[in-house]
Amino acid sequence: MPSAPALHPLDLDATNVVVETYDPKAMVDWAAKEFKGGLVMSSSFGAESALLIHLATRALPDIRIIFIDTGYLFSETHAFMEDLRHRFDLNLWVYRTRNDPIEYLSRAGETDPTVRRDVENCCAVNKNEPFDRAMRQLQPAAWLRGIRRQQGESRAARKPVEWSDRYQCYAISPLLNWGRREIHQYLKQHDLPYHPMFDRGFTSIGCNPLTCTRAIQPGEDPRSGRWAGMDKVECGLHLENGAGI
Repeated sequence: MPSAPALHPLDLDATNVVVETYDPKAMVDWAAKEFKGGLVMSSSFGAESALLIHLATRALPDIRIIFIDTGYLFSETHAFMEDLRHRFDLNLWVYRTRNDPIEYLSRAGETDPTVRRDVENCCAVNKNEPFDRAMRQLQPAAWLRGIRRQQGESRAARKPVEWSDRYQCYAISPLLNWGRREIHQYLKQHDLPYHPMFDRGFTSIGCNPLTCTRAIQPGEDPRSGRWAGMDKVECGLHLENGAGI
């Protein structure tokens, strides 16, 4: 499906004043009307991913969904992706790392498959490069993403609609103002599943080395299980020149 740019550049300040009052469904519906076939979404098929997929496919049944296979995802994530793919007949665009996963570990000097010492480089070449490649090839006018302010300080100051110089498109975050209670209510109302690992305490699910994803402890924020104990809070897809987009 070819990209279809917005009819006019958005006044982001004015747009955000309006869309901050929208619930997620209204914001997705607005984005679908504004950008039509130029709208894509990304999904990690993580803990609560069924929600945004449900909203997006109701507004645009054939929306292109970008899924990055780093080579280190949990088997449960692949199973969850296939479940939702068949359930919603998804127009899924899978982009994979250019590296052989085992060969990469050897070349990077990672001798323990359960640990990553150089998490920045691993994310850069196995996750960010495929996503950059996807955005270059698909050339969307706008991108739906599932980030939420409640997920941590790195996301607390985000706006519902932002411009990404990195991806040359608008980045739209319909779930930004929702917390876990609203998400649970929506999933229950529409009989949508959580990721299979969610009930085991995995509230944010990325790659499977213990340094990258672990279950959270009582009182921790939902993303504290990612890169636990490291000075890292984002994989990089939502960062631009060191700042969140």
